[in-house]
Amino acid sequence: MAVAVDASSVHVNLGERSYEIRIVSGGLAELPALLPSWLDRSVYRAGSSRLAHIVTDRNVRPHADVVREGLARTSWNCGLTELEPGEKTKSVNNLAAVWDDLIAAKADRQTVLIAVGGGVVGDLAGFAAASFVRGLPFVQVPTSLLADVDSSVGGKTGINHPAAKNMLGAFHQPIGVLIDTALLETLPAREFAAGMAEVIKYGVILDADFFAFLEQRAEAINRRDPSILRQVVARCCRLKADVVEKDEFERTGLRAVLNYGHTFGHAFEALAGFGELLHGEAVAIGMLYASRLAERLGLIDSSTTGRQEALLSLSGLPTRLPESWSHSVDAVIDRMKLDKKTLGGQLRFVLPKRLGHVEVVSDVSETDVRAVLTNA
Repeated sequence: MAVAVDASSVHVNLGERSYEIRIVSGGLAELPALLPSWLDRSVYRAGSSRLAHIVTDRNVRPHADVVREGLARTSWNCGLTELEPGEKTKSVNNLAAVWDDLIAAKADRQTVLIAVGGGVVGDLAGFAAASFVRGLPFVQVPTSLLADVDSSVGGKTGINHPAAKNMLGAFHQPIGVLIDTALLETLPAREFAAGMAEVIKYGVILDADFFAFLEQRAEAINRRDPSILRQVVARCCRLKADVVEKDEFERTGLRAVLNYGHTFGHAFEALAGFGELLHGEAVAIGMLYASRLAERLGLIDSSTTGRQEALLSLSGLPTRLPESWSHSVDAVIDRMKLDKKTLGGQLRFVLPKRLGHVEVVSDVSETDVRAVLTNA
């Protein structure tokens, strides 16, 4: 399997919005040294204000404090907004709380907004950066595996509407991403497993050799071997960067492949109540429903689904909806119709044709979807 040649850095080539993803182990304090060059290479350029603001949550506040102390030692004036952890934090009220803190800090257009946290913090802080004075320089310091390989890369930001996940947001690329895989050592097992859903997704949609690598290295990944984790994170970031570079604003349809498992998964996540099923858990289950739908349509055979189910299970992820699940098929389909890939009320799905290749399929009958939801 050809992992990224350089497991320490991935470049996202987007013209004037290009940026570096720096991957380290135990180098969280490097951020102050990276910021000047990231700003110089960005559309914002380095200014004289040296004002920064961190958005974090209560669970990872110690990591945010490391970043803040490093900035203070290098003459940055750095404020901080601490939010409650959990998917429910991605709300209008919490977005407004960040805006309020930026106004209180007299933030200007050169103020660097830094997200230190998982996907929830990164998405919300990114939306704040995109909307405050119509755009602040933004830095991602992800603290979870899911954020490392997915939400911190690509510039998607947003919050949830009570009826649908990620329905409100904007594209706003960071000026840089600092990934410290040492932070994964203390990540709770359930959160680490949730991140593996997105890792496995990349193998299914883009790289069959990477999927095989994950099967072969599952034990080392589960014990969080630092060298293997850097390779895994770097490969995922490279694969996502390749897609984002070709379809930054999701206009050609190519970027939609990154949503494999998400049409089912987002519906499950919303109906369960945001936070009851972790995003990665819902995506893991959604991937299997999507794969079974592909089976029903004759696109793949059962062995493709079987390999996914085995690797997801080996990674500590659920492969079935919880026993407490009580929502009807109608309720799931109604939620799926709120999916961002839906056009003209017609459901569209990202479905595998083989391991390493998926396509967006738009002519799927509701009868087939119902059959999969009923019989899975």
